Amino acid sequence: MKKAIVSCIVVVLLFVAVVLGGSFYMLDYSLAPDPQRADTAQCFRSQFETYPETRAWVDSLRAAKALRDTFVTMPTGERHHALFVRKGASKTALVVHGWRDCAIDYLCLARIYEREFNYNVVLPDLHAHGLSEGEMIQMGWLDRKDVLYWLSVFRSDTMVVHGVSMGAATTMMTSAEEMPEGIKDIHFIEDCGYTSVWDEFSGELKKQFGLPSFPLLHISNLLCKIRYGWSFAEASPLRQVSKTTLPMFFIHGDADTFVPTEMVFRLYAAKPSAKHLWITEGAAHAESYLNYKDEYINRLKTFLAQ
Repeated sequence: MKKAIVSCIVVVLLFVAVVLGGSFYMLDYSLAPDPQRADTAQCFRSQFETYPETRAWVDSLRAAKALRDTFVTMPTGERHHALFVRKGASKTALVVHGWRDCAIDYLCLARIYEREFNYNVVLPDLHAHGLSEGEMIQMGWLDRKDVLYWLSVFRSDTMVVHGVSMGAATTMMTSAEEMPEGIKDIHFIEDCGYTSVWDEFSGELKKQFGLPSFPLLHISNLLCKIRYGWSFAEASPLRQVSKTTLPMFFIHGDADTFVPTEMVFRLYAAKPSAKHLWITEGAAHAESYLNYKDEYINRLKTFLAQ
């Protein structure tokens, strides 16, 4: 009998150790920055290979000294980086990158705003991305405060926040906050963002590892709250979009499996007013612009004119 009790205790302790170890691993796996995040040369090479039209445009900006590296000190004390495309206009677009990406990765979208729409463009490196300081990725939740700060630094009469993937989630979560004074008109574009960090991580646990949410996700969620001050559940674009009446354009590929397409329908339904939806046929995750460049530009133009 005594041996049986000891054996049970050992099994329980082993189970707890495995679950805790798995939870720590999941948290670090999900939130650890790209170890090559500061390799800007590789980022430019990748951008020019995927979107060759950006090469000549970037060269022209550099020749005119209109593409600048900008560093600011955030209210948190961290030093953050952004690329600034100076057009000298009264309109400014803020383009927000995705998970483990950087500002350079979305110069293709910046080109639209500068060349087609006559906007200044700011491309921030979010916390723990690119050349910005930070130890762990925040999945857009605390990043929304940094986006608000960038909006205040580059305040214009007319502004746009355009995010892709995690950047889209950041965009949606920013939209429910009080905008900086002096902005007269602001629009939001979210391209393939998730409903919540909880939903996204839960889906990836099942898809990549065949595991249910309980108990790993619950414990990882608690660890995140203890270590970093935020939880997967509170990082909810779904809840945030339900609180904003500012104009928002939802874009999602119908072949997206990383952020499942069904998420955009819930997000769109939660948004109370001033909203538009475009589902791109055959587009995988973050490939709507890549697959439909002309239509993407035309739909943005129509949305921003409203």
